[in-house]
Amino acid sequence: MRIALPDPRVEVRGAAWLEETPDGLLPHRLPAWTRAQFPDDFMAMVEAQPSGVRLRFRTAARTIRLDVRVLRVAVDPQPPGAAQPYDVLVDDRPVPQATAVCSQAGVIALEPVAGTTRERPGPPGVVDLVLGGDGTAERDVEVWLPPGETTRLLALTADAPVVAPRPVDAPRWVHHGSSISHGAGAGSALGSWPVVAARSAGLDLVNLGLSGNAVLDPFIARAIRDQPADVISLKLGINVVNHDAMRLRAFVPAVHGFLDTVREGHPTAPLLVVSPLLCPLVETTPGPTSLDPADPTVFRTTGEPSEGALSLTVIRSALRAVVTARQDAALHYVDGTALYGRSDADRLPMRDLMHPDAPAHRLIGTRFAAVLDDLDVPVLSGRRARSRHRRA
Repeated sequence: MRIALPDPRVEVRGAAWLEETPDGLLPHRLPAWTRAQFPDDFMAMVEAQPSGVRLRFRTAARTIRLDVRVLRVAVDPQPPGAAQPYDVLVDDRPVPQATAVCSQAGVIALEPVAGTTRERPGPPGVVDLVLGGDGTAERDVEVWLPPGETTRLLALTADAPVVAPRPVDAPRWVHHGSSISHGAGAGSALGSWPVVAARSAGLDLVNLGLSGNAVLDPFIARAIRDQPADVISLKLGINVVNHDAMRLRAFVPAVHGFLDTVREGHPTAPLLVVSPLLCPLVETTPGPTSLDPADPTVFRTTGEPSEGALSLTVIRSALRAVVTARQDAALHYVDGTALYGRSDADRLPMRDLMHPDAPAHRLIGTRFAAVLDDLDVPVLSGRRARSRHRRA
């Protein structure tokens, strides 16, 4: 059977709204009202990349096909990146043989300094996924979209009837962060550290990891404030350094203001402020950072120490002080170097000097799940025993 999307039998989860375009259904991770406040095309591009977005349905099908229109990013003057896989869970278990990539794609050409983009659409593509099974028993199926590819959904075809999924029975975790949270370097959707942590801890993830755009934008705080959340985490700092966006004088009040806005909608929810992972490039040297013209596979920093300039060391100290000063029992500071620190960088180095690769993502996700597990919060503790099978 072929189902044109959108359709009530196929839930698109992890998206704030679904834009019906002439080229298909486009999931957005931020509400429509935020678009008027975007600073540039780059922000519009990354929020439309479906990190953490998945299709949910029930079926006895052994095979399914997705018809999609995909755009892959080419950072001028480089060619587009490699195709990213679609991951599948059947009854909450990964199905390795189901992993596939889209057969066709267009291009989004990104000019990184100006933040401008130019789309060169391609033809519709097909993703064929083999689910296995005997074709008789209905199962819960989730198809996780590639986190870094803009994906317009056209249709789903299955070799058995498809019905609507059962309601999600898990606490809702809203996470905001940078490109690492978005999934850069993870290899696939299920390998990104927030997904690893969410599956391990038994949480329903909303991923607002936005590459290059975790810079304390007020509209992000309002988007978090206005949606349901049982637990919230904010991984802050690295993009502020990348853009050299603030000095210490502006950074501290901006963090307070961001937290104030989130607390307006979630006055008692567990709220974790996560400082940057270790990144030797900018531990003590300020930004800005950029791709190295001599070797565009790695980053460099051109910043120099000055009064109030922000390095990661300065930011960690400032974030810890903000959390302490607020005297909020449900507000917690998480040191990012406890998730990925000096010894981890020696063993699992960042190949581009900025983003951890797939093994490091799994490590970070496992460690963050342990942080969540240690929170003495009733809404989380009830999930612990039921989620042990998810731990990788």
